[in-house]
Amino acid sequence: MNLVALFRWMALIGWFGLFATLLAFTGWLQPPEALPRALALAILLVPLLFPLRGILHARRYTHAWASLLALAYITLGITLASVASDRLYGALVTGFSLAWFAGCLLFVKLDARRARAAQSAAERAS
Repeated sequence: MNLVALFRWMALIGWFGLFATLLAFTGWLQPPEALPRALALAILLVPLLFPLRGILHARRYTHAWASLLALAYITLGITLASVASDRLYGALVTGFSLAWFAGCLLFVKLDARRARAAQSAAERAS
């Protein structure tokens, strides 16, 4: 397995892990008291759906802007981890968000490098 595929899988595992963690904790394990569950789930999960298609299809541009979205979830995880009752929840959100963020950035960097190398090889061959 090459590094581009490894970092793509890292981004996918981070995204799906984050989605599952938010769904499990907000839906069942620690539902919010101040908001209805459906509203809290919509606020947390709907933004994650926007980059899903591009990430599944390994689009470099989607990975690039999705890394910016991951920063918001890293902030959420760090904030949750600072509360004593939400430490595990915050640690999981932070960990999966960091995996998603790092996977996206490294995939973009290495895939662009691979594409440039392939283009250079094609130009030299012709």
